[in-house]
Amino acid sequence: MVDAREWLGVYLRGVAMGCADAVPGVSGGTIALITGIYERLIAAITAVDPDRIRRVLAGAKPANLPDARAAFLELDGPFLCVLGAGIATAIVTVLRIVEHLLEAAPVATFGFFFGLIAASAVVLRSEVDLSTSGRKAAAVVGFLAAFLTSGYAESVFGGGLGVVFVAGAIAVSAMVLPGISGSLLLVILGQYERMTDALSAFIDGIVSAVAAGDPDPAIAAAPPVVVFLAGGVVGLFTVAHAVRRALEHRRAATVAFLVSLIVGALRAPVVEVDRTLAATGGSWNAAAPEFLGVAVVGAVVVLVLDRYSGAIEY
Repeated sequence: MVDAREWLGVYLRGVAMGCADAVPGVSGGTIALITGIYERLIAAITAVDPDRIRRVLAGAKPANLPDARAAFLELDGPFLCVLGAGIATAIVTVLRIVEHLLEAAPVATFGFFFGLIAASAVVLRSEVDLSTSGRKAAAVVGFLAAFLTSGYAESVFGGGLGVVFVAGAIAVSAMVLPGISGSLLLVILGQYERMTDALSAFIDGIVSAVAAGDPDPAIAAAPPVVVFLAGGVVGLFTVAHAVRRALEHRRAATVAFLVSLIVGALRAPVVEVDRTLAATGGSWNAAAPEFLGVAVVGAVVVLVLDRYSGAIEY
């Protein structure tokens, strides 16, 4: 018999993970670790493979239903569906709030992101071992990759759907990494605000379709969301598994790369504030107190989470 309270607990954990994943710097993987479902999540994600997906889809034919049900359970499908519903609920809600904040108070919002990112790097510093030249090289590459890309990725790589697809594939890798946020990766790739706006427009379009019977706004807003999700599916089979294997076989170098990536990403919020100030005629002298004050709040959020989760381990 299904325990409704158990599934409600899974859903609420998903809501917490979604809230974390919607903002750069806090990882849904960290929330999974805190709430005791990290190992189950990893087992479920790594159980996803083309053969099991094929067996599940084959359940469209009544004769294949028993095998499809078995494959679904092998994937821990009920757990992933309920958790995913919670994550989706939170992401949609939080991103709408973030979209408003980015318009109404961009300096404070990016300051908050800066604090989240900085504290995440501090929390993970004890995990970094730079005792070999290979690990030092990995750290340098990670830092430079984020630092040079942050704030300029869209102008370098363009803003086409191909970039959105790659962003989705890379962002999904954060599902297996406590300490690394999918939203942070989107910030580095210059796709965070774009996907926030795209998702909000898509949700508004769906509401319009339901309320007024006009599907055109939803259809017009759908391409980037669909492409991003498609990239996420591909990433589930490739990037997430590759990162997990790298952690298993080259853990120290991989962690050095990832933590350095976070440090390099600190440039992104600063660049975004620079752009905002340039557009509004503001100056850092006036904006710095607000930026730094809210950054402290963001840092405290991460440090409190770390206190209750214990040491974050990959």
